[in-house]
Amino acid sequence: MNKTPGTETPTPARRRKPPWLRVKLPHGESVERLRAVVRGLRLHTVCEEALCPNLGLCWGHGRATLMILGGTCTRGCSFCNVTGGHPAGCDFDEPSRVGAAVKEMGLRDVVITSVTRDDLPDGGAALWAETVRAVRAAAPGVLIEVLIPDFGGSAEALATVVAARPDVLGHNLETVKSLYPRVRPQASYARSLELLRRAHAAGMIAKTAVMVGLGERPQEVRALMEDARSTGCEILYIGQYLQPSRRHVPVARYAAPAEFDRYRQRGLAMGFGVVVSGPLVRSSYHSEEQERFVRGRLGC
Repeated sequence: MNKTPGTETPTPARRRKPPWLRVKLPHGESVERLRAVVRGLRLHTVCEEALCPNLGLCWGHGRATLMILGGTCTRGCSFCNVTGGHPAGCDFDEPSRVGAAVKEMGLRDVVITSVTRDDLPDGGAALWAETVRAVRAAAPGVLIEVLIPDFGGSAEALATVVAARPDVLGHNLETVKSLYPRVRPQASYARSLELLRRAHAAGMIAKTAVMVGLGERPQEVRALMEDARSTGCEILYIGQYLQPSRRHVPVARYAAPAEFDRYRQRGLAMGFGVVVSGPLVRSSYHSEEQERFVRGRLGC
């Protein structure tokens, strides 16, 4: 049965979006071609599942986010549009289809993410690693970024993914510590920080992302940035939370573009190599700045 986030309290009417958050629906030949490949290979994209406003921009620049381990998440975060419930097993042919999709789509770089699979002993880590290897074999030279769940804090599961050597290892903090009980009740702020710390210690380029507009205070965002940087995390993305539907947690406020600019400047001063901050930014957002940074670090 699907979980219904955000229904523990009455949901107020949605706030009217400011003009800087209004985007055109994605369309065009390149978008339809990539969509046909994904559907033909029976895959999921977080671009569509999470109603990402940047789908057209990213797909048009040869960047897409593929979601593995099915389309049903075992958690019920109140901000997320991915279906929650009880997944049915694993598709062990999925890694080869992801590799085929990346090759057929002609991507420059791919983000691979997944639902959280607390029902699996390793959280799906083995299939994660196999997917990275399948993409490497099918499309050499493509930058591979993974956006992984916390694997319940398992160091062994994380090590399994790290051993496949993705180019960027991402894990999102999503929101400030004080909001975890309301927004991410099955997650742990400390556990996520520890994952980023372990990833950096293992030689990964670590990345995280956070949303604003859920009720946090600006000083809490700055504290999160300091916490993330203390783990060795090098890439930080900050964007505006957008309520997917009336059953999700409502938007507390819309941050103005100038606020995002201030976060970017502060993050760079803290020592992050890349800070991408803006109202429409998502963790898988196409950023030439990140691409230059990663390719420079990898020497490619």
